[in-house]
Amino acid sequence: MILVVPQVYGRSNDTIVIQSTTSTRDSGFYDYILPIFKNKFSLDAYVVAVGTGLAIKNAMNCDADILITHAITLEHDFISKGFGVTRNNLMYNDFVLIGPQNNPAKISSSDSVTEAFIKIAKSQNTFISRADDSGTHISEKNIWNKTKLHSDKFTIEWYLESGQGMGQTLNIAIAKNAYTYTDRATWLKFKNKQNHRIIYQNDPLLVNQYGIITINPQRCPNINHKGAKTLHDWLISKDGQNYIAEFTLNNEQLFIPNYK
Repeated sequence: MILVVPQVYGRSNDTIVIQSTTSTRDSGFYDYILPIFKNKFSLDAYVVAVGTGLAIKNAMNCDADILITHAITLEHDFISKGFGVTRNNLMYNDFVLIGPQNNPAKISSSDSVTEAFIKIAKSQNTFISRADDSGTHISEKNIWNKTKLHSDKFTIEWYLESGQGMGQTLNIAIAKNAYTYTDRATWLKFKNKQNHRIIYQNDPLLVNQYGIITINPQRCPNINHKGAKTLHDWLISKDGQNYIAEFTLNNEQLFIPNYK
């Protein structure tokens, strides 16, 4: 069972609260994996799906038992401040640029994703940024930084900020016939594609790594650490990793497990 809740208090030991990215929710990952987990361990997990930055802030406020996010710098900072017990790689996929099928910025032939971003900026074709401090937004900003362009100075005539999750941002991009930056799994699951498609992909900068972190019970004594550790240990086990590998859509694998 999946329930999105803003804050959780007085939790029982048979429930686990996951602070998570929206991309794992929008891809259908939790609808797939959590019923399997419940069947094996008789534990319910509740998902709070927000951007990675907010998920980590919520965890610092003890509103989480476990984190599944995709911004490794923020994750390591969370650990270094003593809020997390351990961080492990869980799985990965990649980011892609999607846009109108006629591709007005002509980015498909770009030699790199940074070149593709530069072409969008120079052509001033509309680009929708999540602008929500999510892992996806952090990755997008990292690419803009590598272009030596400054996204904070872009004009709102073409660079628009949604402040929304991935699904909502995709809907805005479709409505405005615009480009946007998304994880592949959410795009594959997304039903309202209309005339949009993947325009640029397969660059080393586009790797989208997900981490899993258990919360420190010494910082947050009222959390369900035992349940969270059960979920953590199963997801990184051979059994859990195999189930992640088997999560597909139209015969395409959505996440590649990579716990080591």
